[in-house]
Amino acid sequence: MAKLIFFLAVQILLLVVVSSAGDGDDFARTMDRKLLGLHRKEKLTHFKVYWHDLLSGPNPTSIMIQPPVTNTSYFGAISMIDNALTAKVPMNSTVLGQAQGFYAGAAQKELGFLMAMNFAFKTGKYNGSTITILGRNTAMSEVREMPIVGGSGLFRFARGYVEARTKWINLKNGDATVEYSCYVLHY
Repeated sequence: MAKLIFFLAVQILLLVVVSSAGDGDDFARTMDRKLLGLHRKEKLTHFKVYWHDLLSGPNPTSIMIQPPVTNTSYFGAISMIDNALTAKVPMNSTVLGQAQGFYAGAAQKELGFLMAMNFAFKTGKYNGSTITILGRNTAMSEVREMPIVGGSGLFRFARGYVEARTKWINLKNGDATVEYSCYVLHY
């Protein structure tokens, strides 16, 4: 009998806990924008960095982790990157940060990529801050525009776009340097 009373008491307790948990309407709440610094005026910041994609040599910064579906296009291939971002075109110029993420062959009839990467800044005012770029990159176009969809640190709540222009490419091994002109709205 004691076991039955204990069992019923546990069942009632569980029923009370589950019924008092609510229906899920209280998982979100309205906040005061000032708590996150969103009362300040937005700033537009422009900067230029050079993205060095190295597929060759003893320390490549781009590694193919999924080969393409066929040998005739890059479609289906996925490459992970940890590319240096420098202040000028030469690879040995000042490193400002890293581009970390991946690009994937997303077009069957042209050289088109899905780019998903963070620009992680490691020096100066923006040290520790990031911007996140997610978009389409048709690599053979002179200028490619991709959206900035977010950021962290000083770029928290960032939005904007980048323009990518290839400055140098080695057609034999795929190494390339691309200028990224970044326009970032942030608080």
